[in-house]
Parts: sequence; structure tokens; C-alpha cells
Amino acid sequence: MTVATARDRPPVPREPAGVDNRVVVGGAALTWRALPTPTLPDPAAVLAHRGVHALTAARQHAVHGTELLLSTASRVDEAMRAELLVAGFTVSVLDDDGSHPSVPTRPRAAEPGRLWLLTSGSTGRPKRVGHTLDTLTTVRAEQPDRTWLCPYAPGTYAWWQVVTLSLTQPGQHLVVVEPDELDDWPTVAATHEVDAASGTPTFWRRTLYRDAAALARVPLRQITLGGEPVDQAILDQLREVFPAARISWIYASSEVGASIVVHDGRAGFPVDWLDRETPGRPTLSVRDDELVVTSPHHGAGLSGPIRTGDRVQVLDDRVLITGRLDSDEINVGGSKVSAGVVRGVLAGHPAVAWARVTGRRAPVLGRMVVAEVVLTPTDPSDRAVPDEAALVRWCADRLPEHAVPRRIRVLTEIPVKETLKSDV
Repeated sequence: MTVATARDRPPVPREPAGVDNRVVVGGAALTWRALPTPTLPDPAAVLAHRGVHALTAARQHAVHGTELLLSTASRVDEAMRAELLVAGFTVSVLDDDGSHPSVPTRPRAAEPGRLWLLTSGSTGRPKRVGHTLDTLTTVRAEQPDRTWLCPYAPGTYAWWQVVTLSLTQPGQHLVVVEPDELDDWPTVAATHEVDAASGTPTFWRRTLYRDAAALARVPLRQITLGGEPVDQAILDQLREVFPAARISWIYASSEVGASIVVHDGRAGFPVDWLDRETPGRPTLSVRDDELVVTSPHHGAGLSGPIRTGDRVQVLDDRVLITGRLDSDEINVGGSKVSAGVVRGVLAGHPAVAWARVTGRRAPVLGRMVVAEVVLTPTDPSDRAVPDEAALVRWCADRLPEHAVPRRIRVLTEIPVKETLKSDV
């Protein structure tokens, strides 16, 4: 008779510490423990049909350590599916009828405990970045009991940040907002007494634009912003609605993890944080106007200083992140213009709810600055609604002549992508 040793036995599944936290998804209130646990191939690339399917895959990974890449089907095109199959993943669509797998082109052994994230694709096609639950769990200190809103697309870095908090810490409950609930999320949040919410600046601007009164009825004590440049205007607008809440903005990415957290209500971070080395914390630097991060939370295979591709501007005692290097800088007749700085000026106008600034080809100058804005809803009889000329004058009073937008187009709705961003 052969006796199995401890080494031979399969590991005993362990439930995460937050397994009894409340989870509201798809209109149903349950707990992590009550979620069904799907049988997944290993390694698996799971394309979740809805939020509940994504949560079941996350819990399955937390318990069993299945190598997992999690996304929505809309973020994975046919070319990416083919890449995943060649990379040894079984690509499984997970919906109410179960798992629908596609067999990998080149099967391989799984890497236990590995989680894969797809980058947002802001620098081109999305890339795979390797993590674990440990590297994604950046909130480790004991937290006050909270009920968190999770509006993010499943499998994104921001989604994992909220989900790992609920999985790993008791008292961190979760209310998941599906894409078709985004327009009415304040009603869902108020019903379930959400008191903490994380979203992009576009997410918060869109909510304020659509129904600020409904937002004010949500009993928020913690407001978090990230995923896009955070300007002073949106911080001030949220402070006006929630004077007693803690408002935080976070800089994080799939590559470097959560690297900057600011709670002081001001855009940017203190300049004295640059090049400060603290054990266990990221080191922030600026090279050629680019943010460089050396992080203990980086993805697998990354080490040392990592160039983020984000442009920064040092202004007085603050370091401001203005946008992507490849899109933020506009060359106007040899003079450099930061689209993010111009956007911040427009967003500071009391009648502007959202703004996007780009460059357009122009004779003689080569490029000129143009913008799109969405105006704050007002009474139709209000004569104070600014026209294009008034917005141009607003910019001219605050910007050098070459940075003033030459065309400003008014949109009727704030554009938003599945990632809750709007390419600002």
C-alpha cells in the first residue's frame, strides 16, 4: 500500500478572510461564501458575461489558486483571443449557462497563483501583466467597516483593487454596478447604503452632470478617484457635495501597482515626495517630464525604475500628472503646449462639466489647440451660459497665447468607455 505524504496531497482549499462579506450583484444580496464556484481549466482566460460571473472566477482563484486572466468579452478581440490560445490559455466564456471553453493551441502547465491583467491599451494593444493576489492587495492595514461601490469593468486593475479589498478584509462589503446600471448607480448605492466609492474622474463628472442631487443622497464617507489625470476642479466639486467625506486620488497601473495616494484635497502630489526612498514604498522620480516609478507592487518580470509614459508638470510645491506623453504635448509653431494644462483651465470654468483638449493640423503653425466641452446643465433661460467666444476668453486670461484653443466644440453628453475613461 502506498501512503500519501503531505507533499503528495493536494493543498486544502482556503477561504479568503473576507468570505462572509456581503456582496450585492445583479440585484441579489449574498456573500462571497454563497457565490457558486465554477470549475475552471488551468490556466484559464475567463471572459465574464456579467459582474456575478467575474466575482465567481475571482473567488475560485482565491480558493484554488488557478492561473487566471479575467476580462470581459468586449475587451478581448479575435486577435487577442488567438494570442491567448497560443500562450496556452483555455479561453472560457462564463455566463449563466456555465463555461464555454476554447482549447489552447499550445497547451502548457499552469503557474499556480498567477493572475494576469490586461493593460488599458492606452499605448497601443493591451499587454498581459502578471500579478498575484498578494501583489494586487495593496490595502493591508485594518480598515473601518465599509460598503464599497465597484463600477469598474471586471479584470481591470481598478476592479481588482476593490475586489481584493473585499476578499481579504472582513467588514469590506461590495455593491457591483453593471454597465446597464451606470446611469442610475446613485439610486442603487443609496438603496444598499454604499458609503465608499471608487471611480475615474470621468465617472464622477458624468454622475455630477446627470444628477448631482441623486449623488448627494448617497451616504459617502470615502471617495476615491484614479485611472485618469485628477484636476482641482473635480476635487472641489466633490468636496462641495460631500464636505465631510475623505476624498482620495490614487495613481496606479497594471505595471507598477498602486504608487501614489493623496488625501489632502489638492491635485497632484507634494514635490518633496520625489526621489524619497522608504522601505516597502514606491520611489517616484521625474525624467524628461515623465513619471518614473520604482515599486514593490510591480508586475511579474518588471524591476527597477519603470517609465510610466505619463507626463508630469512641477508647479510650485506640487507634481501634476497631465496626461500621456504621446498625446499630451501639442507643438504649436515650435512652442510646446500641455493638453492637460489647457484641459485643467477649461475644467475650472464654473459652467464646464467636462473637457477634452487635442491638437489639430493647421497651416503655418503645424498644429493648433482645439477642445471639446460638455457644459453644466442650467435653466434654458439662463443668459450666463458661455458660448465658444466666452470660453476662449476664459482661456486667454489664464494661458499663453499659443496655448489658447482656437476651436471649442460643445457636446451634449460626456463620452465614456467601458473602462470608465474618456480619452482625456
